[in-house]
Amino acid sequence: MQNKGLVKLFALLFGLVSIYQLSFTFKANQIETNAEEQAIEKIAETETDYRALRSQEEANYLESIATDTVYNIGIAKYTYNDVKSKAMNLGLDLKGGINVILQVSVKDILKGLANNTKDPVFNTALDNASEVQKNSQNTYLEDFFVEFDKIKGDTKLASPDIFYTKDLDGEIDGSMTDDEVKTVIQTKIDESVVSAFEVLRKRIDGLGVTSPNIQRLGNSGRILIELPGAKDIDRAERNFTTMAQLQFWDAYKGEQFFNFLGQANEVLKPLVEDAQEVVEDAGTSDSEDASAEDAVEDLLGAATTDSTAVASETNPLLDLIRGPGYQGGPVIAKFELKDKEKILEYLNKKEVRALLPAEQRYAKFVFGKPDKDSELVDLYALIGNRDNIPQLSGAVVTDARNQFGPTGKSEVSMQMNAKGAKIWEEMTGKAFNQGSQIAIVLDDVVYSAPGVTTGPISGGNSSISGDFTLNEAIDLANVLRAGKLPATADIISSEVVGPSLGQEAIDSGTMSFIIALIVVLLWMIFYYGKAGGFADIAMALNILLIFGILSGLGAVLTLPGIAGIVLTIGMSVDANVLIFERIREELAKGKGQKESIKDGFGNALSSILDANITTGLTALILFIFGTGPIKGFATTLLIGIGTSLFTAIFITRLLIDWYVNRGGELKFSTPITKNLFRNINIEFLKKRKVAFIISGAILALSLGSLFTNKLDQGVDFVGGRTYLVRFAQDVNAAEITDALSKPDVFGSADAKTFGGANQLKITTKYKVNESGAEVDEEIKGKLFNGLQPYLEGMNYEGFLDLNDVNKQVGLMEFYKVSPTIADDIKQASVWAVLGSLIVVFLYILIRFKRWQYSLGAVAAVFHDVLIVLGIFSLTYKFMPFNMEINQAFIAAILTVIGYSLNDTVVVFDRIREFFNEHTSWEFDRVVNSSLSSTLSRTLNTSLTTLVVLLAIFIFGGDSIRGFMFALIVGVIVGTYSSLFIATPIMYDTVQKLEDKKKKKS
Repeated sequence: MQNKGLVKLFALLFGLVSIYQLSFTFKANQIETNAEEQAIEKIAETETDYRALRSQEEANYLESIATDTVYNIGIAKYTYNDVKSKAMNLGLDLKGGINVILQVSVKDILKGLANNTKDPVFNTALDNASEVQKNSQNTYLEDFFVEFDKIKGDTKLASPDIFYTKDLDGEIDGSMTDDEVKTVIQTKIDESVVSAFEVLRKRIDGLGVTSPNIQRLGNSGRILIELPGAKDIDRAERNFTTMAQLQFWDAYKGEQFFNFLGQANEVLKPLVEDAQEVVEDAGTSDSEDASAEDAVEDLLGAATTDSTAVASETNPLLDLIRGPGYQGGPVIAKFELKDKEKILEYLNKKEVRALLPAEQRYAKFVFGKPDKDSELVDLYALIGNRDNIPQLSGAVVTDARNQFGPTGKSEVSMQMNAKGAKIWEEMTGKAFNQGSQIAIVLDDVVYSAPGVTTGPISGGNSSISGDFTLNEAIDLANVLRAGKLPATADIISSEVVGPSLGQEAIDSGTMSFIIALIVVLLWMIFYYGKAGGFADIAMALNILLIFGILSGLGAVLTLPGIAGIVLTIGMSVDANVLIFERIREELAKGKGQKESIKDGFGNALSSILDANITTGLTALILFIFGTGPIKGFATTLLIGIGTSLFTAIFITRLLIDWYVNRGGELKFSTPITKNLFRNINIEFLKKRKVAFIISGAILALSLGSLFTNKLDQGVDFVGGRTYLVRFAQDVNAAEITDALSKPDVFGSADAKTFGGANQLKITTKYKVNESGAEVDEEIKGKLFNGLQPYLEGMNYEGFLDLNDVNKQVGLMEFYKVSPTIADDIKQASVWAVLGSLIVVFLYILIRFKRWQYSLGAVAAVFHDVLIVLGIFSLTYKFMPFNMEINQAFIAAILTVIGYSLNDTVVVFDRIREFFNEHTSWEFDRVVNSSLSSTLSRTLNTSLTTLVVLLAIFIFGGDSIRGFMFALIVGVIVGTYSSLFIATPIMYDTVQKLEDKKKKKS
């Protein structure tokens, strides 16, 4: 081999760089373990909110050493920040955490730009666009413009009732065409999404999560956020979706509205369509009817009604009261959290608002924070105005910090700018003189409504108290500093993995990796002797390079990524097998050892390159269209292909040449394997008709099942919510499906065993088109209530707690996908599969210069994919592991495509070689000889790959078992199709063309 010195230099440099890169990962883990141990030592479990305190202690420690030198390698020194930035990142499935896609509400932005116009054409177009979006691949803005154009008539976008407003004066004028306005609006939307992105980035920075990932997804208004290792999931979600619209309002006294509630109740009686339904909602009572006046009197006392009993069958509003307000305070009454929307709907009916006296006609009804123990909320009335603009907004806040108040409780202090300080002094002075309260409102929720007892507050200093936990105070200060979002941001897709499940994934992934590696290393030595040992050394370097490159690129390692690395081991074996088999062929011809090694490496190169390029093309398609863990799989596969080629072609050769040049003898076999597959000559083409019949029958069965049984589509493709729940004992999936499908729970749900019999994956489409924290809480509540008989006394908080690293029972993982994004995922998956087929067809056409080769290869791929789909359709109902069709399955299909093509291309390469060497042979002899001569490589590679896949399937954990099953089926079918489908179809089409030519001549 030429340039041995250069190869040695590169190998040494790559190896050292990989060790250098990985050293940062080990150092970062060591430091973070120390931080965790110190936090555990300082904060006892007996302390209130100990998890938050420990988390804060860890963050404080790491922040304190952020700029300190923690790693000294002699020639360079690194701070903790440097070390962390260079360490390898673990994905959600290995570390736990949260992955969400947020949809910034373009509808809200448009309404804001139009100054919340009442124009019927504009609002109808908005509603129509919202409906179209459920099944559209366009952006919301594109659909809005289309819907507006359909119904606009003479209405223009530049109308004073739409976008020709004071806020857009100077950018839009009444003479502009709709197309000109559309350009301006598109720019405004982009600016708003960028603003939302920056606000979210600042909030995430304040969470103290290491290695966060936040990125915009095209121009769709979507933002991807990944927080591996986030320990408080609810806290993270609140930070994403809170608009942080801070407002300061003067508040009415509660007693000013006591009589109003009674009057409103009377007006509502005939307006409520079915008063009895309201009564049943709240419960029934055998007590006698009470008058509205009696109920109002109760407000001033301590009498309350239980949620299962009501005062009357005819009091739609008063029957919902669960506690009184108090004289002189701002609280009107207390209600249950679940009744909030209903009460606001009642109080804002025009017939009810007509009861308010002139001085109260702009009163703004809002609720306070829920009480943590009773889930009750206080009703307030704020002193509003015609424009619904607060006296003071959060725009004047220049800084916000969490602190401990005089009582030792957490609160948030704020500093205002000069303009805000002046208004604040006026507001507090007025409240002091009148003995009234000022409501501090965040996102239409009253956090506190303090009175002013010491006179006007100057200097712009203020604080918010509201029975906060430490984390709540930290987060509130964080979002106030970051600023408000320009529009609501709904979570349209989310994946939440608890840290205990992540640790299990690390353990199972590591186990599968080690077992697969040991088996492959031993197999290579068993089959090829000392040469196999050299291949093993090259393979070990290959693995080091993969991890080093992943670390250097800042890539995220996921469980599918580990699967990609293990699959890379199989591909590395394939390259070495191709080389060793060619060397054995050369030795069998009587050539000397050195010449055989030289020719073997040279002759195998074409097959190795073609096989890896076809696999690489499918991995590239997967990288382009995949997201999250699937992109991680594609990343490791692409890196692995490059490192496998380098180590197999150069490092193995370097080691073999070194050994041979020292006088060593290599036989490339052992006594057991010496004569395996030697002098085989199978007439494969004679068996093709039998193979076609067998394949035809299997394909017919597969297609029949696909039309009747169909496939088990996951929420990736249809939308919905999936919960992974673990129980203390084995449970019956069918029984729990029935329990959760009751009308008072989800109406329809599906529970499947996932892994052990004590673990279920539960899927529901209940309120699939609705989003928001309240909807998620409602569904989790229904899930808990439906499962409570099987949870052996577990409480709601314990069931939902995803922060416990030792959790063994309860909710372990949560996944949500909206129908809109499910359509996008499905479309991207279809394009990924079709794209890979087209690219590979063209590559084979270019390499082999005959379309028949491409046809045979693609036909075999279609054959393999249909059979894999058919087997999934036939077996998903009774297999003891998850067989959903989701993004991971699409990754498996693309990998099957790559593997099938890998096998086929190796055979095609040999056919091309034999054509050139044996020009006198008949075509069928060339094909049969090519298939026979590559049989050893085909079976050897397939066997080692299957062993690797089986190791992952058995030891790799529940989450990728279905993925591995698809690959196992694909490898078996792909091996068969390369022998009996791809090559025979190529042969038949070439032969038909030759026969036509003979007839013409």
